[in-house]
Amino acid sequence: MLRDIAQTLAGDAQADWVVPPSGFTARLTTFAAAAMAFLAVFALALSLATHRLADRWSNALAQSSTIRISAPLAQREAQTRAVVELLQTTPGIASARALDPAEQRALLEPWFGPDLPVETLPIPQLVEVIETPEGYDAQGLRLRLAAEAPGAILDDHTRWRRPLVRAAERLHMLGLGALVLILMAMAAMITLAAMSALAANRDVMRVLRLIGARDTFIARAFVRRFTLRAASGALAGTAAGMLAIWALPSVEQAGGFLTGLGFTGAGWLAPLLVPPVAGLTAFWATRLAALRALRSIS
Repeated sequence: MLRDIAQTLAGDAQADWVVPPSGFTARLTTFAAAAMAFLAVFALALSLATHRLADRWSNALAQSSTIRISAPLAQREAQTRAVVELLQTTPGIASARALDPAEQRALLEPWFGPDLPVETLPIPQLVEVIETPEGYDAQGLRLRLAAEAPGAILDDHTRWRRPLVRAAERLHMLGLGALVLILMAMAAMITLAAMSALAANRDVMRVLRLIGARDTFIARAFVRRFTLRAASGALAGTAAGMLAIWALPSVEQAGGFLTGLGFTGAGWLAPLLVPPVAGLTAFWATRLAALRALRSIS
């Protein structure tokens, strides 16, 4: 296979004239490859970004828990002290601390504004729990809290973490599926363009066969021309897509809406795979179409 690709890309000066050097098929192939490559870059960025997002959500919530103390104001401070002391003696917990009013106000600020009087309102006291890599026994801790601090409720973030990670993983698979569909659409468009060029040159191919030209000689000219067109169009589309991704506002500027859509570090090398894959797709699509068309010529 690699030998066939190398021979095709090397070209043949006598065979290149078989395919018209310009025309709507050339523009169609180049434009289709560029458009599909541009979309492929965004699908790849979505897939990589959601994969990073799933890892970030999983790691951010995996070793943290929260204890909510819903007790009367007169008992809240005593129960908070009891909970912190209990956590300090619980195996698997690295640290525990009660959030101060300023921190709780910052947590509620997006919903209630910056002037919420948390000191006078019956807002539950929150205790942040950081666990060790080994973790702790959540069920056992709940039983101890129920016995020593009846108003304390443990939230280990499981019910939040799993749906978030699952949603991010599904978006990752959606991005990969979009990449496959884009490649299939590119192959279909290039096949249609190649079939149009083959139909326009049907009489020429019949004459070439009559004078002794082999099918591989005729097909190679079509395959080479359309492969190079698709690869060059995909290169332009990939460059435009990478430039558009680079121009997107950062997460801080966008207020977190884009959730880090884009490439980071070595991830910027991933889009460089799009032009070779597009060229390979064009190679096989055109080769199959050319050989099929030649078999139909009597």
